[in-house]
Amino acid sequence: MSNRLAGTGSPYLRAHADNPVDWYPWGPEAFAEARRRDVPMLISIGYSTCHWCHVMARESFSDPVTAEALNAGFVAVKVDREEHPDVDAAYMAAASAFSRDLGWPLTVFATPEGLAFHAGTYFPPFARGGMPSFRTVLDAVQEAWTERRDQVDAQAADVADALTAASGTGGSALPSEDVLADAAERIAAREDRTFGGFGGAPKFPVATTLRFLQASGRTDVVDRALDAMAASELRDEDGGFFRYATQRNWTVPHYERMLTDNAQLLEVALDAGRNDVVRGVARFLVDVLRRPGGGFGAAQDSESWIDGARSEGGFYQRPVAEREGLEPPAVDGKVITGWNGLAIGALARAGAALGQQEWIDSAARAADAVLAVNRDDAGALVRASLDGSASAAVATTADLSLLADGLFALALATGESAWATRALEVLAAEPAPDPVLAAHPIPIAGDDGDGDLPSGAAARAAASLTAWRLGVAQEHREQAEALIAARTGRALEHPFGYGALLRVAHGLARPPRQVVAVTSEPSGALADAARRADADVIAVVSPAQARAWSAAGFMLFDDRDGVDGVVYDCRGFVCRLPVSEPDAVPVAR
Repeated sequence: MSNRLAGTGSPYLRAHADNPVDWYPWGPEAFAEARRRDVPMLISIGYSTCHWCHVMARESFSDPVTAEALNAGFVAVKVDREEHPDVDAAYMAAASAFSRDLGWPLTVFATPEGLAFHAGTYFPPFARGGMPSFRTVLDAVQEAWTERRDQVDAQAADVADALTAASGTGGSALPSEDVLADAAERIAAREDRTFGGFGGAPKFPVATTLRFLQASGRTDVVDRALDAMAASELRDEDGGFFRYATQRNWTVPHYERMLTDNAQLLEVALDAGRNDVVRGVARFLVDVLRRPGGGFGAAQDSESWIDGARSEGGFYQRPVAEREGLEPPAVDGKVITGWNGLAIGALARAGAALGQQEWIDSAARAADAVLAVNRDDAGALVRASLDGSASAAVATTADLSLLADGLFALALATGESAWATRALEVLAAEPAPDPVLAAHPIPIAGDDGDGDLPSGAAARAAASLTAWRLGVAQEHREQAEALIAARTGRALEHPFGYGALLRVAHGLARPPRQVVAVTSEPSGALADAARRADADVIAVVSPAQARAWSAAGFMLFDDRDGVDGVVYDCRGFVCRLPVSEPDAVPVAR
C-alpha cells in the first residue's frame, strides 16, 4: 500500500500514515482515482489536537477489517482542517444538510466530483447512544451507491444547489452607533448571569464576540465572563486557556489549547485591564507554543502519555510543580500564517502597553519567520509551514489580513515603519482559491460569520481600517466600508455570530482617535502617558522614526518630526495642539 501521508506538512496527516487505510491527502490525485474506479469518496476532516479524531483513528482507522472495507469501496481522503480551512468550511456547510450536531472529526461521503451526499461526525466502532457503527454507515453508503445511484447523485446536486443559493450576503449600508449599541444589547441579554459568558454546555470563550462588546461599551459583560473563565478550570495553572468547558460553570475542560483562542483572549484581557491574565497567556504563547524557528505552533494537544497509557487531560490535572518529569502533550508545530498574525498583534500590543520588550521581540521573531518561510517557490505567502518547510496549501484572505494587522501592531509597538510597509505589501496580495475546490463543482462556503476567529471579510476590513487610521489612503476605508455594508443585514440579524465584523463596523461608525508621541525616550513618562490613552492608534516614535513613517506614505506622521518630546492627540485626523507634559495627555476619548 502506498504511504502518501508520511511526507506531508501536517502532523495530523502524519499521525495517520501508518493506518491500514489507503489514505490520500487532499489533492487532484484522490479525485482522479475516485473517477477511475467510479466509487464514492470518504473525506475525513480533523486536526492534530482533536480528541475525538484520536479516538476514531484508534477505533476505526487502525482496524484492519474496517480499513479493508474502506479500501475496497471508497477513495479515502484525509484533510487537516487547519491546513485547508476553505475545504473544511465547504464540507461543514454541506454536512449541515445532514446533521445539526457538527464538529470534528467531520466524516463526509461525496461523489467523485466532490459533492457531498451524506455526512456525520464521529462514528463509534459499535452502535451505541443512538449512533450507528462506522461499519454500518460504510455498508449503507456502499449499498446506496450501487443500488440507488440516481438518488445519490440527485441528493448531492440538491445540496450543492441549496448551498449556492444561500451564499449571497445581505445589507447595503453601514450601521450607526445606535444600531450597533442595540446589537450589543441583544448579545448582552444572552449572558449567563450565574456563571458568566454565554450559553450552557459546552461553553466557549467566544473571544470575537467579547471584543465587540468591549468596543461597544458593554465591558461589564466581558469583565464577568473573563473573571469567571480566569478563575475556573478553563484556565490552566500555567496561564493558558483550554478550548472550551464541557459544563456550564466552566468546569471539565476540553483540554486542547489553541493559538487562536489564547491570542484573542490576551487582547480581551489587555483591554479589560487584567494584566495578570495577560502575563499568563503571554507566558503560555512564548514558553509553550513558540517553535524553534520563532513562529507559534497551532495548538497543544489534549492527550499525553502517562504511565504508559494515553491520558486525556491527565497532564493538566497535575499541579505545575508535579509535572516535572512528565512528557507534556505535543504541540502541533504548524506555523499558520493568519494565526501567527493574531499572536504577533496581541504580543506586540501587550508588550508595548506593559513594557515587556521580550513579548515585542517574540512577535518580531514570529513575523520574520512567517514572512521568510511561509512562501511558495514564486514568493507568494502560503497557509502554513512545518519545521521550516512551506505547505502547498494556499493562504486565505483571513491569513493575509490577520498577518497584515499583526504587522501594523508590531510597527506601532516598535516605532519601525518597515513593519507597516510589509503589512501593506501583504494586504495588497491577492489570495488564491484552493485549486482543488476551484477545479470541481463544490460550493465554496461563505466566510461571513465569525466563529473562533474573524472571518476573511472581517479580518480584511479590520486591516484596511487600520491602514486608513494610519493615514495611508482613503481607498482602504472605502474597502472596509464595502465589506461591512455588504454583510450588515445578516450580521445585525445574528449579531452573536458576527462579533469581529461588528467590531469593525463600530470602528467605522465614529471618528478615530490617534495619539502620536514623538520622543527619543520610548520608556519615559511622556511615552507611558501616551500608551495609557484610550485610542484606536497609539504610536511612540523618535523624530527620525516619524520622518520614516511619513516618507513611507503614512500621512498621520506628516510634519511630526520638528520637536522632540511632544504628544499629538488627533480626532479623525484633526490634531489638537501638541502637549509636552505627561499629565496633559487625556486618557479618555
